Amino acid sequence: MKKTALLYSVLITLTCFSGQHLDAYKIYNSKGKEVSFEKVIKATKEKTHIFFGEYHNNAISHWLQLELTKRLFDIHKRNLVLGAEMFEADNQFILDEYLQGLISSKNFQNEMRLWPNYNTDYKPLVEFAKANQLKFIASNIPRRYANMVYKKGLQSLNKLSDLAKSYIVPLNQFEFDSTLACYKDIYQMPHGGEGMATAQAIKDATMAYFILKNTTPQTVFLHFQGAYHSDNYEGIIYYLKKQVDISKILTLSTVTQDDISVLEDENKGVADFIICVREDLTTTH
Repeated sequence: MKKTALLYSVLITLTCFSGQHLDAYKIYNSKGKEVSFEKVIKATKEKTHIFFGEYHNNAISHWLQLELTKRLFDIHKRNLVLGAEMFEADNQFILDEYLQGLISSKNFQNEMRLWPNYNTDYKPLVEFAKANQLKFIASNIPRRYANMVYKKGLQSLNKLSDLAKSYIVPLNQFEFDSTLACYKDIYQMPHGGEGMATAQAIKDATMAYFILKNTTPQTVFLHFQGAYHSDNYEGIIYYLKKQVDISKILTLSTVTQDDISVLEDENKGVADFIICVREDLTTTH
């Protein structure tokens, strides 16, 4: 009996120690209070646009993206629409063909200009959409056109064909506010400046444009993007909130810290919910 009690005591001690030492992440609200994943799900109620800001190589981000997708599908069924920065607008028809089962996985992957970490990080989302007949929107500007803006300026896009321009936010609707913090920061980066900041802005505006284009009164839109595209309600949100009530938007962001037991001040307020991940967590690429 004493041996059994001692064993339980050791197991409890090890469990508690492991739980404290091996936590991979914690979720905090914007004020830095720790919350559960269930709290996040509850907060999505009455929201029409949900933005998951990731670190592109962060395994926790990608796992929680899939979990959030599953939970929102349970609630909204086929009214849930997915979208992602990682897919470019001119590839929408290829993505649609794959989701409809018209083309093979091999042809899809060969022709989509997929990111190197597609198989580990984004394929589960696409396969979930395919299995459950969900729309998945390729929202980003084709990278070749963003590169044109970076190297030759915004006016260079005027030379494109009407078909090419259909994959970009209408240029007469695009406004670049260089005073936004997310763009001001780019001016200070190595190789930054106006070209890079404008290219970033047209990415954000294009993603907002295709999100709005695929929004209906019935839909709940879940979008995946690098955290920089949605942090502090800037980036995509800046363009989206011109037409969507800010109270209908919910944002999540990903940050990393050496110590995740308390959210650092610099990470508070960047989103409605902040996923704080251990700095030393293994990355996906």
